[in-house]
Amino acid sequence: MSGDPVSWLLIEPGWKVLAADGTEVGRVEEVVGDTEKDIFSGIAVSSGLLPGPLAKARFVPAERITFITEGEIHLDLPADAIDRLEEHEPAPAPEQVRP
Repeated sequence: MSGDPVSWLLIEPGWKVLAADGTEVGRVEEVVGDTEKDIFSGIAVSSGLLPGPLAKARFVPAERITFITEGEIHLDLPADAIDRLEEHEPAPAPEQVRP
């Protein structure tokens, strides 16, 4: 472990995502959860050469995350399992309601 555990509420895009063996498998693209209800669903992970909107982000459910430290998310998955996870579909932008 490379530091003290931190809350999922501190996770930011760009943090490293590490497989069970410590291999970096991507970067956090998005945190999925409800901060008001303190419900953590998981993270979207960008892997490959082009992180960001062009990359196919994969969804890692919260139960596959073993611990979170400042700047790093540690998984219980082997490195080769990331590409087999479901693609993450970002939530649609909320529609603005006009009076």
